[in-house]
Amino acid sequence: MRTTKELLEGEISLEGRIVDASNATLFGSISTADSRFPIVYKPIAGERPLWDFSDGNLASREVASYLVSVAGGFNCVPTTVLREGPFGAGAVQEWIDVDPEIDPISLGQSEAEGIRNLALFDVIVNNTDRKFGHILPLNQDEIFGCDHGVTFHEDFKLRTVIWQFAGEELSKIEHERLDVVETWIINDGHTQLHELLTEAEVNSTLKRIEIDR
Repeated sequence: MRTTKELLEGEISLEGRIVDASNATLFGSISTADSRFPIVYKPIAGERPLWDFSDGNLASREVASYLVSVAGGFNCVPTTVLREGPFGAGAVQEWIDVDPEIDPISLGQSEAEGIRNLALFDVIVNNTDRKFGHILPLNQDEIFGCDHGVTFHEDFKLRTVIWQFAGEELSKIEHERLDVVETWIINDGHTQLHELLTEAEVNSTLKRIEIDR
């Protein structure tokens, strides 16, 4: 995975638009002194208004999702930052090359550990848009997810294709991850999340974590 420093400091070059995305989603690359790597850039100016989310903050939710993924050890969101780009400020995310031999629909309906990991993460961030096309398998064990712009709503709005784990007890490791995320939000992550989300949304995230335990 690329570091946030690489995504923040490199120069962005755009190559085209991903046409099946709801909001302006541009494919390009970042060049640093040592490397060049592909990225996805979602400018705030290209976000379509939604009735249940405030205008102009989907990019912030993409970044907040990445921070929670890292803090809780889920490691299921590609490196994502908020920065200036060719069309203004927006979310910039490392591009993930998926394994073309893996069917995301079959994988998403399986009980693979990486899918269960993604399912728990989605509950925490209140993901309203987990589709099969948003599941990014590097291989059978490393599974990422993308498109986290409609997350963290203060009302419970989970919408997902991953339902096979519903009603199951959490494992000891999963309980520990919830503890870690809660501690991070209350302490180190408090300022970071409040720069990206509202007070009510941060508090609702903590409530979801408490309910899950």
